[in-house]
Amino acid sequence: MSWQAYVDDHLMCDIDGHHLIAAAIVGLDGSVWAQSSSFPQFTPQEIAAIAKDFDEPGSLAPTGLHLGGVKYMVIQGEPGAVVRGKKGAGGITVKKTGQAMVFGIYDETLTPGQCNMIVERLGDYLIDSGL
Repeated sequence: MSWQAYVDDHLMCDIDGHHLIAAAIVGLDGSVWAQSSSFPQFTPQEIAAIAKDFDEPGSLAPTGLHLGGVKYMVIQGEPGAVVRGKKGAGGITVKKTGQAMVFGIYDETLTPGQCNMIVERLGDYLIDSGL
């Protein structure tokens, strides 16, 4: 299966008529493996800051999680494994695997829990597959 199929078929899947507004799989080095057409254009510094939070949990909390110039307030996650952010009625979930980060961005049509489930399920699958 191509990386794009993981994004299209698993991350952008339909849940009760709704889906994530954007998703991507990005290597820990900042290279894009696959992304939805709606995924924001990000800077290497934004990806580096997110990756750093996995190694130094809490490093994003003072400044917030930034992606594509949008600032998310960092909320409870799983240190070293999952970073979650909130902005208004939407938010972002980022799951770290051995080689990549799985991103899901949602709006008010999904609950934070639904986004977490979608992103973390694929992340866990990739971890189990040695990726």
